[in-house]
Amino acid sequence: MNRTDGARAVGGGGGGARASGAGVNLLALRGHNAALVLDLLRTADADGISRLEIAERTGLTPQAVSKITARLRTEGLAAEAGRRASTGGKPRTLLRLVPEAGHAVGLHLDRDELTAVLADLTGRVVAERRAPLDFGAGADAVVDAAVDVVRELVRLPGDPGRLLGVGIALPGPLDHTDGVLHRVTGFPAWDGFPLREAFAARLGLPVVVDKDTNAAALGLALGGVAESFAYLHLGTGLGAGLVLSGGLYRGARTGAGEFGHQVIQLDGPRCGCGDRGCIEALCLAAVARGDTAEAARALGVGAANLVSLLDIDRVLLGGRAVFAAAESFVRGVGEVVSERVRRGGGDTEVPVAVASGGDRGVAEGAAQLVLAPVFGRGG
Repeated sequence: MNRTDGARAVGGGGGGARASGAGVNLLALRGHNAALVLDLLRTADADGISRLEIAERTGLTPQAVSKITARLRTEGLAAEAGRRASTGGKPRTLLRLVPEAGHAVGLHLDRDELTAVLADLTGRVVAERRAPLDFGAGADAVVDAAVDVVRELVRLPGDPGRLLGVGIALPGPLDHTDGVLHRVTGFPAWDGFPLREAFAARLGLPVVVDKDTNAAALGLALGGVAESFAYLHLGTGLGAGLVLSGGLYRGARTGAGEFGHQVIQLDGPRCGCGDRGCIEALCLAAVARGDTAEAARALGVGAANLVSLLDIDRVLLGGRAVFAAAESFVRGVGEVVSERVRRGGGDTEVPVAVASGGDRGVAEGAAQLVLAPVFGRGG
């Protein structure tokens, strides 16, 4: 795709039917076997990988691998990376992924700020943009502002290659399957807004919508941080992303991880959700008055509940409130979790740490909502 084509892909006002551009066709053509091959190309070392090695690792026949890799080369997704001496016969041709052959946009829509990244096929961020945002301005105004940032972002690298789609991460609850928002805490007017449809109509690209915590957890899981863990995000709100047995857990109604609204103090302060004593309300109130230790203790109680309930391996912390006082949160949450584990008879520590990725970790995870399925991951 040349630069003109790329600009057209994000500039049109086409509806859902016209959202089937290069990105959709690419995803539709990616069968299970092709995804396996692409993933091996993605994770191969710098020297590349041979067709014979691909066949051995996937269990596919050499003929099937040859057909798949030939198609990937035709599409520009794979290229030769040199030759490796063989112990017998002619040298083996090595193949590699072409990272710049496709890109995805990752959007993190927070209640007061937008972070957008453009990532290549390996997930490497090649461009980034930030802008203030106001959820209170209404859904249409927020979508218009975000679309403007996306259009600007994809023009930065020159030729972005195939634009596979846009991943959008924002506070829940929401319906991941249909891309429809439910009542975002503090913003009831968003309830029922078809966010995916609104972005797809304006951009003419495939769009995936998920909670901010799920997106961040997906990115961390792809990085191999642990088999089962909880990602707790304390920023303008509080939520959790859960990875269980290596897979992102969304729940039967894609509503898992509404962590901030578990009640831990029956007579506590009123929360924006309508209950009293929610962890979110307690944490945000403590942060507002500068009592980081109390915020960490409350967050630790919730984290310990998850550890006891799900027997997870690790707790990872993120969000602007955490990043502003990382050491205090890690220490405070870690103390509560460790005490709970000891009382439960556990002989293995559950580590608590700040998540990698920093303040753009959610946006990078949002890009992975689009990229990971291309490689057979993130389902």
